[in-house]
Amino acid sequence: MSQHLTHAPSSATADAVGEVDAERGDWWRDAVIYQVYPRSFADGNGDGMGDLPGVTARLPYLRDLGVDAVWLSPFYASPQADAGYDVADYRAVDPMFGTLNDADDLIRAAHALGLKVIVDLVPNHCSDQHEWFKRALHEGPGSPLRERFHFRPGKGAAGELPPNDWESIFGGPAWTRTVNPDGTPGEWYLHLFAPEQPDFNWDHPAVHDEFRSVLRFWLDLGTDGFRIDVAHGLVKAAGLPDIGHAEQLSLLGTAAMPYFDQDGVHEIYRGWRRILDEYAGPAGEERIAVAEAWTPTIERAALYLRPDELHQAFNFEYLSTSWDATALRKVIDTSLTAMGAVGAPATWVLSNHDVTRHATRFGNPPELGTQQREPGDRELGLRRARAAILLMLALPGSAYLYQGEELGLPDVTDLPDEVRQDPSFFRAAGQDGFRDGCRVPIPWSGDEPPYGFGPAGGPSWLPQPKSWAALSVAAQTGDPASTLELYRSALAVRRQRQELGAGTAVTWLDAPEGVLAFRRDAPGGGFVCTVNLTSEPVRVRLPAGSRALLSSGADYAEGVRPAVADATADRPAGGPLGVGGPVTDNPVHDGIEPVIAADTAIWWAI
Repeated sequence: MSQHLTHAPSSATADAVGEVDAERGDWWRDAVIYQVYPRSFADGNGDGMGDLPGVTARLPYLRDLGVDAVWLSPFYASPQADAGYDVADYRAVDPMFGTLNDADDLIRAAHALGLKVIVDLVPNHCSDQHEWFKRALHEGPGSPLRERFHFRPGKGAAGELPPNDWESIFGGPAWTRTVNPDGTPGEWYLHLFAPEQPDFNWDHPAVHDEFRSVLRFWLDLGTDGFRIDVAHGLVKAAGLPDIGHAEQLSLLGTAAMPYFDQDGVHEIYRGWRRILDEYAGPAGEERIAVAEAWTPTIERAALYLRPDELHQAFNFEYLSTSWDATALRKVIDTSLTAMGAVGAPATWVLSNHDVTRHATRFGNPPELGTQQREPGDRELGLRRARAAILLMLALPGSAYLYQGEELGLPDVTDLPDEVRQDPSFFRAAGQDGFRDGCRVPIPWSGDEPPYGFGPAGGPSWLPQPKSWAALSVAAQTGDPASTLELYRSALAVRRQRQELGAGTAVTWLDAPEGVLAFRRDAPGGGFVCTVNLTSEPVRVRLPAGSRALLSSGADYAEGVRPAVADATADRPAGGPLGVGGPVTDNPVHDGIEPVIAADTAIWWAI
């Protein structure tokens, strides 16, 4: 099949694809799911905070981008101590985001455009303003409601020490002492995150009943699934044993801990799966649950995806892997093997609301990890990020995109302390607390902040860089060298070619050190992805007759474009970084080994 892709698919085409996808019960197995962080996506009322009407107004953009589903971070009623992950009412929309009618409108509008909607569910903890917790504090020790949380007497002669040595993921003790109704020091309660987020006690049947009811509430409203926050944290080890040392776990850590990844969580999810299966659509479309499960190994994560449990789990090990061919091939193989053993699709993700954007991470030394404060090499980071998305979208399974990555947005690493809102930034002995950098509102249009995020001249809850005018949706639309058009083209090719997304395996091809090359086959055609992860041009042998479909960079390949004799020739005109886009698919002549430029990925039809 020839591909000449210079524009996003038309609305009519996207609508038709949406109708076809809606007929697939297992739509989620190869879906591309776009994460919307509502407060930073689009501001519909001009108060500087993104909201549900803003998201609804921008849904056609997501349809035209070519994604299959939208995942919404929490918009529930909340004091916002942790950006909505401290939920006070699971059945209400926080006024800062709109109303329940706005949520209903969003779901209906998305479905009309052929998009699925996945909402966040936060079952490990709630807000300290949740009615259960407020009553538990008011009624004091002995209240039956305290049994729905982890209240314990303290250690020491006067109970002045925490019940055990567990630490909060945000830093400091995982316990906060209460004050009794008579004003005397009281019991302690467990919170693995902020003190405003008390952990539920999942040994109590009322907690199970409540969340079964919450599931049904949102399924009845029409949602297509749930992303389960801290899915690995619901069950704690019996007796809440001490760990025995400090510096126990970072925010995104995977070490074995008595409060994470306990076997008891699986029975909870088996019950939830039965509910989800009751809500299959008229054409058999499944409602799904996606686990945010930080586990010691990919194999442990796969246990959440056995046929009678959840459907997908985020592949955090892939997200955490550095720009290294050997490491990436290993995590790809491990992921496909582990998920295949339980009949689940692999998932792939590069960024989310908790980590430094990969366009910045890939421009920094790998030892800095997934949370960084350095801007790094902007050109190198973007070049690698563009190659990384072609690699990720070529793999079998489901892919997750974080809002703004399709614009090539960098992390905002120079936010002044006085504007930061990440709760871990304010915790003594806490994490770096620089998640605000990936949460800055995204730019849509215009030359000045808020760049179409809200009304011209209006506020935004975090300040946007002045350099973002060139990165807006409007600025990049129609520019074949832009990152946005690269994403649109890649997603269009993924929809059109049967080899992509579906399936459970890749066939690795011989390639030089530092290069990944693999083949995918389907009836009627084949596909090869090549990625040069080195800093130098490299020759790669391809199957005879290969045709280039798409390149992440403007250094295409010898034999692909007749005007390019080798990787050092003049590059075609491109954007400010000299990056390119779709490739005219001239055949590679038999016996020619094309040159793949440094940090570049190319898709080929065979």
